[in-house]
Amino acid sequence: MSGKTRAAAGAGVFCIARSPPVDMARWHSCNILSVTPDARRLWQFDGGSFRLNRELTSPPGQPVAPNLVSKSWSSLWQKKLNVAWLPPEHVFIRVAQFPNSTPEETRSMVELQLEKLSPIPVAHAVWTMDTIPHAAGTMQTVIVLIVARSVVEEFLDTLETEGYLADRLELPVLDQIRATKIDEDGAWIYPEVRGGRNTALVAWWYGGILQSVDLLTLSAEGDRAAGLRDQLTQMAWAGELDGWLVSEPRWHLVAEGALAEDWLAPLQQGLDQPVELVPPVPPQELAARTARRAAESDPKLTLLPPEYATRYRQQFVDRLWMRGLGAVLALYVVGLLVYFVALGVLQYRTTAVEQEVKGLAAAYTNSLQLQAQLQVLKEGQELKFAALDCWLAVAEALPTDFTLDTMNLTGGKTLRLTGTGPADGYRALTDFGDNLRKARVRGQYLFDQRTVELPRPTVRGANMTWSFDLNLRRAQK
Repeated sequence: MSGKTRAAAGAGVFCIARSPPVDMARWHSCNILSVTPDARRLWQFDGGSFRLNRELTSPPGQPVAPNLVSKSWSSLWQKKLNVAWLPPEHVFIRVAQFPNSTPEETRSMVELQLEKLSPIPVAHAVWTMDTIPHAAGTMQTVIVLIVARSVVEEFLDTLETEGYLADRLELPVLDQIRATKIDEDGAWIYPEVRGGRNTALVAWWYGGILQSVDLLTLSAEGDRAAGLRDQLTQMAWAGELDGWLVSEPRWHLVAEGALAEDWLAPLQQGLDQPVELVPPVPPQELAARTARRAAESDPKLTLLPPEYATRYRQQFVDRLWMRGLGAVLALYVVGLLVYFVALGVLQYRTTAVEQEVKGLAAAYTNSLQLQAQLQVLKEGQELKFAALDCWLAVAEALPTDFTLDTMNLTGGKTLRLTGTGPADGYRALTDFGDNLRKARVRGQYLFDQRTVELPRPTVRGANMTWSFDLNLRRAQK
C-alpha cells in the first residue's frame, strides 16, 4: 500500500522541519488516548507548553478518567481537546506530491485524486491528510490517511461505552515518521505499526522527500529473510519505475528491545546489507507530538465523521442545559430551605415575643388600673382642697347678715351656693358675688373670670333667698 511520486534526485543531510509555534490559547488541555486490546492509556498535556500533567492506565470496558476527559461548564472558557489514537490495522496510508498551495486548495486537489488514492470506495471511507516539508520549495508532500467508515464508527462506539467522546482521531505512526531524523536516502522500517509484531511500515526517503509508504510483513514460518528480501525488492523496483529510487537504499530499523531483535536478524540476512538501528520516539513524547499536531490542525481535516462531531456537540450542550437546570433547581431548593429555616426562626422569635407580651399584659393592665386609681385619688384630694378653698373664700366674703344654706361642688368644677338674707340686701348680695369671684388662692384666681353669672335673688316678705354658680378655675387647666 503505497503512494508514489516523482522527485528530483539528490542526497544530503536534512530532517523534517518542525511545525511553527502553536497558538494553544483556545485549548486549556489536550488528552491523548491509546487503545490496545489489554489496556487504555491516557496522557493529559497542558494546553500551552504541552507539558505532561497526568498519565493513567485503565482496563478495557471501564470509564476512562471521567474527571479528566468529560466536559462541563468550565470547558466553555477552559477548552479541552480529546484525541484518540486510531488502531492502525485498517488504516491505509498514501503519499502524494502536490504543488505548494493553501490548505483549502491542497484539500481540493486531494479530493480530486481521492478515487485513485483510496483502495476502498470513497463513499464508504473517511479520510484526512497531513503535509510535510518538501525539498523543492514549489512542491509539498501530502500524507493521506484513509479508513473505512464502518471501522471508525465501531471504534467510536467502543470509546463511547467507556465515556470517551473523541474530538479527533489520529494515527501515531504519522508522528513517528515526522519525528524521524532523515540524513540520507533510504528506507526506514517501523515495526508493529499495524497492531501486530509481524507487520511494519516502510517509509522511503529520497532526495529529501518522502516518496512512498509501504507495508512489510514478517512471516511466522518458512524463510523469513527471503520473504522480507522479496517484498523490499518489489518496493525498490516500483521506486525505480517511478524514477525516484536512483541509488542503492540505506536501511534503517526504527525499533528497540525485543522487537528490534525479532526484525534485525532477518533483515540483515535477507538484504545482505547493514541495517542501522534507530531508537523510536517514546510513547509519552509521541503523545505530546500528536497533541501539538492535533491542536494546530484544521478542524475540518479529521477522521471523525461530521455526524459524530455534531452529536457530541449536541450532547455537550444538552448536558450543560441539564446541569444548569439542576443547579437552578438546587439553588431553588436551597433557597426554600433557607426561607423555611428563617421563617421558623422568626416564628420562634415571634412566639417568644407574644408570650412575653402576654406576660406583660397583666402587669400593664394592673399598672393602668393603679394609674387610674391614683388619678382618682389625686382628683379627690384636689377637690377636697378646692372645697376647703371655696369654703374659706365664702366665709371671708359672706356679709354678716347673710346666711349660707348650701354649698355644692358639682362635677368638680361648678360651685353652687344658696342662702338667705334681708330683703333689702341685694346690693350686699351683688358685692358678695363680686368679691367671691375675685378671691385668690396662692396668688391665682380661684374662680373663672371669663364667666360672669349674676346672683338670682327671690324676695319673700322680709327675707330674700339667693343662689348663684361659680366655675372653678382649675377646671380650665
